[in-house]
Amino acid sequence: MIHSIPQDTIQRIKNVANIVDVVSEHVVLKKAGRNYLGLCPFHAEKTPSFTVSAEKQIFYCFGCHTGGNVFSFLMQREGVAFPEAVRALAGKYGIEVPTEHLSPAQKERLSENEQLYRVNEEAMRFFQRTLIEPQSGQRAMSYLVGRGMTRKIIDGFQLGFAPERWDALCRKLQEKKVPNELMVKAGLVIPRKDHNGFYDRFRDRVIFPIMNLSQQVIGFGGRVMGADLPKYLNSPETPIYNKSRCLYGIHKANRPARASGRVYVVEGYFDVLAMHLYGFENAVATLGTALTPDHVQMLKGMVGAAGQVYLVYDSDQAGIKAAQRSVRVFEEGFLDARILVLPKGHDPDTYLREHGPDDFLKWADKAQGMISFIISTAINTHGLSLEGKVKVVAEVQESLAAVHDSVARALYIQQLAERLQIDENAILEKVRQATGRSTPHVAKATDFRERLEVNDGRRLEQQIVAMMLCYPQMIPEVLGRNLVDYFEDDQLRNIARMLGQRGATQQASAADMVSMIEDPRYRGLMAQLALEECHWDRQGCERFLSQFEAHHRRRMREDLQRQIEAAEKNKDTELLSTLLRKKQQQAGRGLINS
Repeated sequence: MIHSIPQDTIQRIKNVANIVDVVSEHVVLKKAGRNYLGLCPFHAEKTPSFTVSAEKQIFYCFGCHTGGNVFSFLMQREGVAFPEAVRALAGKYGIEVPTEHLSPAQKERLSENEQLYRVNEEAMRFFQRTLIEPQSGQRAMSYLVGRGMTRKIIDGFQLGFAPERWDALCRKLQEKKVPNELMVKAGLVIPRKDHNGFYDRFRDRVIFPIMNLSQQVIGFGGRVMGADLPKYLNSPETPIYNKSRCLYGIHKANRPARASGRVYVVEGYFDVLAMHLYGFENAVATLGTALTPDHVQMLKGMVGAAGQVYLVYDSDQAGIKAAQRSVRVFEEGFLDARILVLPKGHDPDTYLREHGPDDFLKWADKAQGMISFIISTAINTHGLSLEGKVKVVAEVQESLAAVHDSVARALYIQQLAERLQIDENAILEKVRQATGRSTPHVAKATDFRERLEVNDGRRLEQQIVAMMLCYPQMIPEVLGRNLVDYFEDDQLRNIARMLGQRGATQQASAADMVSMIEDPRYRGLMAQLALEECHWDRQGCERFLSQFEAHHRRRMREDLQRQIEAAEKNKDTELLSTLLRKKQQQAGRGLINS
């Protein structure tokens, strides 16, 4: 039993949860020989180095050295603990994770995140029931229908209603024996100032559940139906909800975006619902924050490096400011984006209702790349007078400085110079000044220090660990000959000992053995070695182990000879005598001439 989950349950999930299918929900993968390749979801990269093996059910990134099995992928991607990853996959494949075997103390120790998901699920069901009840939810339902929402959209996005009472949700959750401190941690209730009880965060609002890719409820958004302020209210940051790492509607948009290679990023809940209502199911929204590097990685995971991201804004002023803020994060994430600005006074919700999807697509076809949009908008705003040109260059120089591709930057500078009819070098100098003021850090594979050395000794040690992973029948032989004691590399020695201590058997798969290791550094290295093509047989293993022993003896002989020469040079007769006796002993054991 691992983490209070029966081992047979974990094995059942492993048997049905194909790692390629699971990873494909987060990363666009392409077949490359026996494996699959994609852009790593854990660091920004332009060339795919993220490898998934369907045969061995493991993944590994050769850029940032992250690796593991299907559970560790979800743990790393979603920021969850092992039990949550197991239960997420169990729910996806319809496998029940039993809890009746747990003692009260074990149930109490269930991960905090798992409890937060559960209380959010209870809250969502309460909001849903309140919405569909004729008496309590009539006004909210009429409001939604008046905004053009159909029952299919309402049910599909699991919309709800928070009643006007101060503690309706709090009382309902208390009936369910949910601890008050858990409700507070989930952001659902707020302690009263006099410390005498709690009150609901969301009251008299239409409720939008916010979900992750695994369709777990991580937070909520609430909108008033009148003129009260704030118009929108979101859950606070919690252990499972971080608005900088979440996109509203991603659980619905992921597959359509993957199929079309295009994703629309809008600004609000109703914009997402309207887009889906009119057939644009590849739409998501940020949650009251500017686009972040994490958002870009999520978007790239949906459409791939060659995909199209359309940032949809409802006014020129908002569009240019948002575009200027977003250039750097898209450049550093190696993902292109286009700016789609709707006619003044419209957002996607109002425009689609008034003009329909065909006209919306025409506007999308006119969308410009981010830099071209910023240049055009700056010229339209400031004009081409002498003063206007100065303002245009000042407005776009930071965005041009954020473009890391030197060819692309040169072409944009050339385009701007031609439109302004000024010397390219003058613009280039301004861009260089902006670059000097802001030198962004671009995450590249070279930023990661854990590089694999290629010296002979470490290569042989890597091969022995790879053998233990691929051909576990040899593990007793490796341990019996004390070969692990000869390892110079601490990581490889620790991994080999872990494999031996965990008692890997002939039936254990590479994914099983990788899952034994909790330390992500060791797990990544193991995944890399396990990805090597398995070509071992008993005879080949024996030959290789003998080769490793010979290498060890040669290294010992060379080290001893260097020590003898140093002692002679230093005229240290006592040490020299000791070393010479040691040399004779080695010769007696056959270590010198072998």
